Amino acid sequence: MEVLRTEEITKQFGDHMALSGVSIRVPEQSIYGLLGPNGAGKTTLIRIITQIIAADRGQTFLNGRPMQFDDIRNIGYLPEERGLYKKMKVGEQLLYLAMLKDLDRKTATERIRTWLKKFDIDKWWDKKVEDLSKGMQQKIQFIATVLHQPEVIILDEPFSGFDPINVNLLKDEILRLRDEGSTIIFSTHRMESVEELCDHIALIHESKKIIEGRKEEIKQRYKTNTFNVKYRGNSETLNGEFKVLSTDDTGGGIFRSRIRVMNGMSTNEVLLRLTDKVEVLGFEEDIPSMNDIFISMVKGGGDA
Repeated sequence: MEVLRTEEITKQFGDHMALSGVSIRVPEQSIYGLLGPNGAGKTTLIRIITQIIAADRGQTFLNGRPMQFDDIRNIGYLPEERGLYKKMKVGEQLLYLAMLKDLDRKTATERIRTWLKKFDIDKWWDKKVEDLSKGMQQKIQFIATVLHQPEVIILDEPFSGFDPINVNLLKDEILRLRDEGSTIIFSTHRMESVEELCDHIALIHESKKIIEGRKEEIKQRYKTNTFNVKYRGNSETLNGEFKVLSTDDTGGGIFRSRIRVMNGMSTNEVLLRLTDKVEVLGFEEDIPSMNDIFISMVKGGGDA
């Protein structure tokens, strides 16, 4: 079941077409990667979903019905451009932002203290935001985003400014929130994070959506029938049966080759034909990474 969808969203700023008929389907309780190069239109789409700006054409739906103004209370949004009040103290700022989302003071205070303790910053309640490091401020903004337990959480480059330890901490919390029922839209340039976290993705390029679907299905769709083989035997015997892309002699009569096979040949058939020719020591299909697909689609104009 989809929790959020857009239908033919179009937005133009002067002569610049920011979005051209973009439709996406965000499944319930998923981590949905919204990908694309700089200027592709991702942030514009997010701002339309969060009702910061209006689309010229098209519509956004939440739980199957057109979004209304009050639906924004069911969304938590962490923008790429951070925005905290530098002179306010951490506790009072989080309380203020929570109460804007209709949380009562008692509930908000309990949740804030839980989150501060979880991020090991519970002693910072009375510290001014300007006294915090960039990473600490990022944690505060993340807490503000999820404090009201929104149904949909939109994270735009959430790992910016974090060291590896805090990146892993935040990843764990994102996965936990998903497992507890939240739907997360995750916009990032970090393809390794997409590999780790996302189960669905959409790629926007030059204002248009060019890919959407389950991550693993997309990787299967764009695989190139390429295999990596480690074997003992004569490397020349592979020529003719397969297209040998590269071969490394590792010594002792053992080789590693990257081969490409005909479309339609099953993995079992490839392995069977290999074992007729050499002693197979290792065998793995070369599945493209999301980074490979991203680069291929963007540079190739949509042809991976």
